[in-house]
Amino acid sequence: MRLLVVPLVLGAMLGGCTVIPPADPSRMPPAERPDTPPQPSAPPPFYPPPPAAPKQAPLAYAALGQTVRVEGPLVTPLEVLEDSRCPMNARCVWAGQVRLRVRIESGRGGVLELTSGKPATVADGTLELVDVRPDKMAGSGNAVDPSAYRFGLRFSGGY
Repeated sequence: MRLLVVPLVLGAMLGGCTVIPPADPSRMPPAERPDTPPQPSAPPPFYPPPPAAPKQAPLAYAALGQTVRVEGPLVTPLEVLEDSRCPMNARCVWAGQVRLRVRIESGRGGVLELTSGKPATVADGTLELVDVRPDKMAGSGNAVDPSAYRFGLRFSGGY
């Protein structure tokens, strides 16, 4: 009985197996044929390094009524038109902005309104109000003494 069970079990186990015949080389793509020598691979593509970020001009800081050279033009902050910045010790939905009237002393000269974070065209470049100090504080009346303001200005481009 034992001799009969072993062939039956082996037959049942092997009954679901399929023998796969060796592949016909004539039906294979040339690169996969065993008699074909390996083809030299193409060199990896050359990716040049990313360009260096353009060097930004340093900020020039000025108080109200103080004239500073901002990488070319002379700029004088004249008046704070709006300071709606969120106090640094508060949570706000909007960060706010500062609008500043400035006098530009350049070839054309004139008075210009700057808004924080929005470059304005001056000559062949742009003038931007990048930084405003001091930060506003909640609970301190939210007003900044006009004599305490310092404005960080940057000029980019030709002049």
